[in-house]
Amino acid sequence: MDTKSSNTVPPADTESLRASFSGRLLTDAVDLEPFLVDWRRRYFGRALAVAMPDSADDVAAVVRWCARHRIAIVPQGGNTGLAGAATPDDGGRSIVLSLARLKRVRAVDTVNNSITVEAGCTLAEVRAAAEAAGRLFPLSLPSEGSCTIGGNLSTNAGGVAVLRYGNARELCLGLEVVTAGGDVWHGLRGLRKDNTGYDLRDLFIGAEGTLGVITAATLKLYPPPAAQITAMAAVDDPQAALLLLEQAQSALGSSLTAFELISDLCLELVARHFPEHRRPFAQPSPYYVLLETSDSEGEAHAAAMFEALMERAIDAGIVRDAVVATSGAQSRALWALRELISDAQALTGKNIKHDVSVPISSIGEFVERTNAELQRRFPGIRMVVFGHLGDGNLHYNVSPAVDRCGPEHEAEFLALQPAINLVTHDAVHAFGGSISAEHGLGQLRRDESARYKSAVELTLMRRVKQALDPLGIMNPGKVLPPG
Repeated sequence: MDTKSSNTVPPADTESLRASFSGRLLTDAVDLEPFLVDWRRRYFGRALAVAMPDSADDVAAVVRWCARHRIAIVPQGGNTGLAGAATPDDGGRSIVLSLARLKRVRAVDTVNNSITVEAGCTLAEVRAAAEAAGRLFPLSLPSEGSCTIGGNLSTNAGGVAVLRYGNARELCLGLEVVTAGGDVWHGLRGLRKDNTGYDLRDLFIGAEGTLGVITAATLKLYPPPAAQITAMAAVDDPQAALLLLEQAQSALGSSLTAFELISDLCLELVARHFPEHRRPFAQPSPYYVLLETSDSEGEAHAAAMFEALMERAIDAGIVRDAVVATSGAQSRALWALRELISDAQALTGKNIKHDVSVPISSIGEFVERTNAELQRRFPGIRMVVFGHLGDGNLHYNVSPAVDRCGPEHEAEFLALQPAINLVTHDAVHAFGGSISAEHGLGQLRRDESARYKSAVELTLMRRVKQALDPLGIMNPGKVLPPG
């Protein structure tokens, strides 16, 4: 256990906590700093200490100590979230509970096609353990080297393969959870069918640490595909992309793994900041679709299916042009164009982000109407639209006008954020969508959610919170709006 004393926190505040569990307890201001700010550096908090337990029993001991002292707990995984859910408030009276030391792969069962891992394992480590056993864990995120499986489940992470495999929720068979009272629920059942009452697992997945602490999970594995083929198609608009999606699903069925929409401005930004990544087409197009298929019959079969699909789509006037990757290097180059969009946006300057979902069939109309309304209200803004079209999730982002991009204009642009959010999220709601598709509510969308959730829904959520966390110590100030 770390025996470092604090220069800023009275020892009496944490002395008994230090003695209650195995692991590390950080109290020095320099050591605390990385745990007190979110990945996007939008939220900055303070805490009494950072507890880093070694086991689920140690997590339970920390939670019991916090419950006795009425100290708030902020669970934290890899701290890669985008909604501020893992950052404490600025009151300085909370404990950040880091799961980073819970790193064991407890079991791999290739007959049951399941893997049991602790919450601090990174997504990359889980995927590698599955691969070493000749299996695939299909959750895939750009942050997989640092995000942890506990955080993935707490936010019900999505990623690029939801179209075929589902969100983190669909990939989870069972959980081990420390409750707000400090008990350990051993729910690591590797069952596909268990119809014996309320599904407690689903309460904790997506709850962002407000109901309990996920310490381990049993996850689904799949046989790896014989081949994966990637293609990119140039289209006129999202409506054409939807027509291509319909054709792709008819032709490829469940082998269609990913279907991503990318606006031309996205590729323009990537090319500007990462010039080694070239556009795959001689002529620009308003939008592009990135598709991937996972085929069980081999590479030649997958390539032939893709080429036939693209020929039909071009003949029908749905697709302008298309390229099909013929090697792993070409496939990685196409995916890099998609994965570098967020980095390119950040290098361009401040932007206003939205992580929304609408029914897939409504995406074309949503983009057309909402783009027009935002341009009418805020002339000159640029729409950076990309995301998981196959499952209805768009990253619908707004950048300033070309002549208003400098640092001297940042405050002026960010002052528009509440109004831009209102237009965007009202449109999402009008189309029957959600203002947070995969990033969660956290602090970022907590208050806005009250505008779009019914009174009945909010009441039920508050009753669940009260039942499972009667002291209100689990990640307070996140997910549920005040009142």
